[in-house]
Order: sequence, then structure tokens, then C-alpha cells
Amino acid sequence: MIPAPFTLRRAADWAALPALLEDALPLGGGQSLMPLLALRLAEPAALVALRDLPGLSEIAERDGALWIGAGVTHARIEDGIGATPLRDWLSLVASGIAYRPVRNLGTIGGSLALHDPAADWPVALLALGASAVLRQGDARRVLPMAQFLTGAFATALHPGEVIEAVTIPIPAPGARFGWCKLAPAPGAFAEALAGVLHTPGAAPRIAVASPAGARLMPEAPPHDDPHLARLRAVAIRRAGA
Repeated sequence: MIPAPFTLRRAADWAALPALLEDALPLGGGQSLMPLLALRLAEPAALVALRDLPGLSEIAERDGALWIGAGVTHARIEDGIGATPLRDWLSLVASGIAYRPVRNLGTIGGSLALHDPAADWPVALLALGASAVLRQGDARRVLPMAQFLTGAFATALHPGEVIEAVTIPIPAPGARFGWCKLAPAPGAFAEALAGVLHTPGAAPRIAVASPAGARLMPEAPPHDDPHLARLRAVAIRRAGA
């Protein structure tokens, strides 16, 4: 199908962005949004391209955390950002997202903003204890991923607000990360996702995909859900915990 007509705007500075978004949807890499437009599941009057916003593709280490701009693509993460071991962990997750042409355009911020229950980044970043940096004009706020992800296809973003960056704490020495993605074929949507961060001296931090979106798993999974128990066991084994 062909998308309904819309106006394309370009945001060049943060101060002007809220006004541009009053009757429009933000556009990052477009890999999640464009199929919705083609199927006419979304028919916005306008789209606002975010890629020209200052700092949106920045990668830096700040205050004991890795800062990843929301406009950083999956492919860039796959090729390696930051220092090991976080570099290797993030590359592992990114390399399993769809296909390289999609990874060349899709962004970490776009994946989080949509929060598709089958998406990789919400689960991985929840396991890693990441936070979302949200921006509306010159105002910023930071939310832990557990507070930012509020449900399937739902987040804590306010109208006129976008994701500026993701911050991930630098892992403690000896920390390990396990990642489990079950899909019917390479590049297909995941049927199950689980990530675990094991820090010496602490209980494993485990995140899983669910119909309600990414969520943290309790230390003891429900007895009536053998699928979650199995997923938890596989993720822990892959982390060597």
C-alpha cells in the first residue's frame, strides 16, 4: 500500500522541536514507522526528521556510563562502540536485529520509542540497567528503563518530548552478560528474548520480552510458567552466572 499524504519537516535545533511536533510524529531511522505508514495503521499529518539535531548521534563515556545518542544506528553499535566488555555485549545484541540494510538505518532511540514487545533493545537495555535521557526543548529528564517502558507500544514520553540518548552504566569488574533470542529464522521477529547481567556479589538482573513489553523477571519465576523458567535458565547459563 501507499502511505497517506504527509508533510516532512526537519528539526535542526532542540528549542524549535516541540512546536514542530505539535501535530506530527518524530522520525528517526524509519524502520519501524514506515511499515506502519505503508499499511495506513498510522496516518500522521506530518513527520519531523530528527537526524539533524545536535548530538543525536554522539557516543561518549560520561560519569561512569556509556552515553549513546538516540540517532545511533544498530549497525554502528554492531561494529563496536565503547570499551569492552560493554562493546562486545552491545554488538551481540545489535547483530541479531533484522538484516544489515535495516541495521544501517534503524536507531536505538527509535526502537525504544516504539517499544515493540518483540524488539531487542528494550529487553537488553533493561537487563543492563540503562536509563533513557528524554528531552523537550532545553529541558531534560532521565528515567531508568524500568520506568520508561510502561507497556507494549507504550512509554513514558510526554507530548513534544523525544529520546535524546541512552546511558548504560559501565559494568563492574568481573560482570557477565547473557543474551538469548529465539526466532524462527535469521532476521525474523523474536518469539522469545531474555538478557541477564550478572555482577559479582549481586543477584542476576534478568529481563524478558512479554506480551506487555520488556519487563524484569523476579528471582523466582512463577511456578505456572515453565516457558519463563526455561528462558531464565538459558540466559543465566549464557552469562556464566
